[in-house]
Amino acid sequence: MKWLSTIVGVLLVLFGGLWILQGTGVITRGFMSGHVQYALLGIVSAAIGIGLVVLANRRRPNTPAGSSRGTSR
Repeated sequence: MKWLSTIVGVLLVLFGGLWILQGTGVITRGFMSGHVQYALLGIVSAAIGIGLVVLANRRRPNTPAGSSRGTSR
C-alpha cells in the first residue's frame, strides 16, 4: 500500500503543477489557460499529493508485537 500511496501522491503533485501553470497562463494551450480557479485547484491537488507522499514514506517506530508504548518496566 505504501507504493500505491506514493504513486498517487506523485501523480497529484504533477497534475497539480500542470494545472497551476495552465491556470496562471504560463502554459497557454487548453481550456484551463488563464483561469485562476484551475490554479487554485492545482495548489490544493499538489498539497494533497505532497501530504500523501510524506505520510506514505514516514518512518514508523519499531515496536515488538504485543508491547505497549506508554508503560515502563
